[in-house]
Amino acid sequence: MSDDYGYDYEDDSPYGREAEYGAGDADVSDGDDGADGAGASRDGGRGPERTFAALPPAQGRGFATSWWGRAWLQALEDTALDGQQLKQGRQLARKGGVGAVSVRPGRITAMVRDRDGTAHRSDVLLQQLGVGAWDRFLDMAVDRAGHIAALLDREMPPHLVEDAAGAGVELLPGIGDLEPECTCGAWDHCPHSGALCYQVARLLDEDPFVLLLMRGRDERRLLDELQVRSAARAMRLGDGGAAEATDDAEREVRGVPAGEAFAAAGILPPLPAPPSAPDTPGLGPSLDTETPPAPGIDPAALEVLAADSAVRAHRMLLDALTPVHEEQPFPVELTPRQDAVRLAADARPDARVGARLAAGSGRAPADLDAAVRAWRYGGVPALAVLDEEWEPDPEDLGRARVRLDEAWEAGERPALRAGGRARWTVAGADLQLRLDRDGRWWPYRKERGRWVPAGPADDDPAGALAGAEEGGAADGMSGAGASI
Repeated sequence: MSDDYGYDYEDDSPYGREAEYGAGDADVSDGDDGADGAGASRDGGRGPERTFAALPPAQGRGFATSWWGRAWLQALEDTALDGQQLKQGRQLARKGGVGAVSVRPGRITAMVRDRDGTAHRSDVLLQQLGVGAWDRFLDMAVDRAGHIAALLDREMPPHLVEDAAGAGVELLPGIGDLEPECTCGAWDHCPHSGALCYQVARLLDEDPFVLLLMRGRDERRLLDELQVRSAARAMRLGDGGAAEATDDAEREVRGVPAGEAFAAAGILPPLPAPPSAPDTPGLGPSLDTETPPAPGIDPAALEVLAADSAVRAHRMLLDALTPVHEEQPFPVELTPRQDAVRLAADARPDARVGARLAAGSGRAPADLDAAVRAWRYGGVPALAVLDEEWEPDPEDLGRARVRLDEAWEAGERPALRAGGRARWTVAGADLQLRLDRDGRWWPYRKERGRWVPAGPADDDPAGALAGAEEGGAADGMSGAGASI
């Protein structure tokens, strides 16, 4: 069938069809090109051909997202003498004026329709690689396992192109390499050949084998030759080439040289926007299997650690994405004793794992219960008030007494008995106020003969005590011990 531009094609898929023209390959015309590929054909000659159905208009998007597609357009834009002609060609391609594109060695062809409906056949010629050049390229690719993997993934990483250039094989076109021919009669790149090149850039984004076909090798033959050479190389390694394989592996893990990456910066696409943060932490693995664990391994404890790691990673990611993250101070590094309390508070482990955390933190289970409650009320500062005893100096003590006297109206202040170490106990009640080193007041309540945190800190001692009197220990925090 034919498209709207009068160009015949047989397949509606974006990747069209592939057919052999005659019995030969494009390389037959190369003759004795020797080691440098001189004399390679540019006129297309005979060989495999692929026809790509007309692509839809490219409104709202660029013509190349891959770095090799952008390199193709850069060669076009550096070659053309009339930028206005290219601009018109870009508009024709964007509006869908390019018909089906035929790609064969040395030549690409399409019918391109002007805005008034006039159709022109446009061709762009590209020098083919000779037999010797292809041999060097294939030998280079086989020597790098990563290059074969990239080609199989339809990618053309910069280091593949750079390694090929180092072997004397230029895969990407340079200035002057794209020669136009068009029935409109223009001698330079016209809007029709420009539109064709812009359309081909979209094809290259999806499949770099389009470029390799223009250079003279179709995908099937190229991969077959790579397979043959890889097998031959494996046989050589089996005969004592293990050291060579080790050297190749070491070269592979070194990455891309800095100079090569810098040189590709102008044609590489911008980095994609970072993905949004997940709403919830990931689920940890389940280690409850039928196979008994090795001696000394506690699957339940490992599950707690895995779940805790997911929660902490999610929290750190959310913090890192806040606009003022760089202005925040570094988090305080916890001691093992403090981190055991944090883990018990966040993970809410069962009693058996909780007992292990208590033993590891040097606390009795009941003491860990109180520490967990303190952590949930105020983190490290609240834990310090629980664990530490400090004696205010006379000046700090004087300010604390003034603050206690001013906190209540006349006659409303409860009877407070100073117990030393910055603690004041309410007479006749199981309530206590503790002053920390920053001048904040923490309420405590006596439960089963033990003082435990009863609420968060408050700058006002009356407010702190009121929170405890209103049932700070009954707001869901008093059940902390049951969850450990």
